[in-house]
Amino acid sequence: MTAQEHRFETAPSAATAIGVFVTGTDTGIGKSVASACLLHALRAQGLRASGMKPVASGCEPSPDGWRNEDALLLQAASDPRPPYAEVNPYALPAPLAPELAAADAGVELELEAIAAAYARLAAAADRVVVEGVGGWAAPLSASLDQVDLVRALDLPVVLVVGLRLGCINHARLSARAIAADGRRLAGWIANDIDPDMRRADDNFRLLQARLPAPCLGRVPHLRDLAALSTVALDVSPLLAPA
Repeated sequence: MTAQEHRFETAPSAATAIGVFVTGTDTGIGKSVASACLLHALRAQGLRASGMKPVASGCEPSPDGWRNEDALLLQAASDPRPPYAEVNPYALPAPLAPELAAADAGVELELEAIAAAYARLAAAADRVVVEGVGGWAAPLSASLDQVDLVRALDLPVVLVVGLRLGCINHARLSARAIAADGRRLAGWIANDIDPDMRRADDNFRLLQARLPAPCLGRVPHLRDLAALSTVALDVSPLLAPA
C-alpha cells in the first residue's frame, strides 16, 4: 500500500463529496482522458479529487489482479490515490460490452456494490469523477442501465464530445437523452480525437451554440498523457450549487 492509499483509507468518514458522472457521445471518444483532465483541474482548485470507473471491460492480468488502463489513468490522476478496487469494482477481462463481458466472467453487476465503493471514495474526497461506459444509452447489464447508477448516486452529468464527423448530431441526441432521463447536464467537454478533422473549430462553435450546457473546455489531441495536467478546463460550473 502506498502512502497516498494509506491517507485515503484513514481520511475522515464524515467528509461528503460532490460527484459528477462523465458520459460520452460514443465509445472511444476519450472519456477517460477528459475525466483525468477534470481530476487535475479540480485538484488545481485545491480540492481532493478521486476518479472512479465502476465497470471496465478489456482488462489485463497483473500480479495484483485484473487491471484496466482507463481505470489506472483515473487512479493516477487522483489525490488522494484510492485503492484500485475502489476505483474499479468490476474489472472484466473480455473487451466487450459490459453485459457480455460480465456474462463471460460469470459476474453479476450489482448497483449496491458500486454505490458502496462510491461512498468510500466520497468519504475521502471533495469531488468524485465517475466515468461511465460507452455512450449514455449503453447498458451495464440486462437489468441495469447507466441512468440507474446516476440516479442512485444522484450525480449531474458531463458529456464528452469527440470532435469528428457526425459529432453535432451525436452530441445533441445525447443531451436530449440525458434530459429525457431526468438528469442534469452540468457541462460538456470537446475532445480533439481526430487531428485531421476538417473545420474542427467551426464544428466546435456550432456545438457551443447548440448544446444546452456550458462548455468546460477543449482537450487537444494528446500524444503524451503526461500532458493531461496542463489542459485548461473551467470546472466552476461543477463547483456552483445546482
